[in-house]
Amino acid sequence: MLFTAEHRQIEDTVTRFVEKEVNPFVPDWERAQEFPSHEVFKKLGNLGLLGLKYPEEYGGAGLDFSYSLVMAEALGTCACGGVPMAIGVQTDMATPALARFGSDELRKEYLVPSIAGDYVACLGVSEPGGGSDVAAVKTSAKHDGGDYLINGTKMWITNGLKADWCCLLANTSDGPAHKNKSLIVVPMDAKGITKQKIHKIGMHSSDTAQLFFDNVRVPRRNLIGQEGLGFTFQMMQFQEERLWGAAAGLKSMDRLIDLTIDYTRQRHAFGKPILDNQVVHFRLAELRTEVEALRALTYRAVEMYVSGKDVTRLASMAKLKAGRLQREVADACLQYWGGMGFTADNPLSQAYRDGRLTSIGGGADEIMLGIICKLEGTLPKGAH
Repeated sequence: MLFTAEHRQIEDTVTRFVEKEVNPFVPDWERAQEFPSHEVFKKLGNLGLLGLKYPEEYGGAGLDFSYSLVMAEALGTCACGGVPMAIGVQTDMATPALARFGSDELRKEYLVPSIAGDYVACLGVSEPGGGSDVAAVKTSAKHDGGDYLINGTKMWITNGLKADWCCLLANTSDGPAHKNKSLIVVPMDAKGITKQKIHKIGMHSSDTAQLFFDNVRVPRRNLIGQEGLGFTFQMMQFQEERLWGAAAGLKSMDRLIDLTIDYTRQRHAFGKPILDNQVVHFRLAELRTEVEALRALTYRAVEMYVSGKDVTRLASMAKLKAGRLQREVADACLQYWGGMGFTADNPLSQAYRDGRLTSIGGGADEIMLGIICKLEGTLPKGAH
């Protein structure tokens, strides 16, 4: 993939932003188990980084998804996983359907302030009984005059505690599971919404909530696109989410390898640096090769996506490989730090905890394998 001077400018801007506005505060945010998302997002909005791929008429930069790739990869320089994930939800998970299919009125009301950094957004898809199985969601939005009356529960919602609005997937009819769902913009200050903080093993600086909707009334004009197309819209959005997830892990893994090289060069055992052991420097070389292979796959998928091709297969492969490789890199590198790697505030132990989510969120590894097998034609007869 060819990168322009504009790509490099965005990479440099994001990297400098992370160095100045994120990394110095990560230890405090991790302890607090939240970060000031409105403050951080407003600074990102002022830099024009929250709407790179969205139309200029709504405050975006009007660029293609390759620029989102560059931003996602540069966010990998963050010293934690929670803040980049929260940003990614805003830019590539909660807003794409609204930008593509929302009414002009709805986009002006919610997309414009989200791009400006005045609003924080969240995506309401997963539920206690249905995470990767999107068709199984039970939350309902029934017609009540000119409104929807929403009831149900959403789980593992990134930005859920502080979000100003939610892109909510709900059943708007009793039809077939793939044709009865719609995406609806739900203002998070609506009466009947309650929130509960979820405590996690990692991604501590990212607030995560369980949301409860009890007869929440929302105007039917808040529908994104047409009723019954919510499942389709969500599947389309997943392609960008999975490519974003693959890209976001690249520099993070490079950083872990770099830190481990430096540490094992300085740490001595049995009269020589740990790095001088062939098993160590060979393993680090192997891991670096794996990261570069994932980078090439991700770049190829994005290049095809930007040119208008269906990249479901490659995006699923990149997401699968990213989740597994993040676990492998963090685990292998942590081993070479010895006891220091097992301390709570060590960068390797944090990456070990944070990176585990990649194989679960946005479609678990098993979902990715099922998609790949389906497209390869290797699923057993009658399987889905």
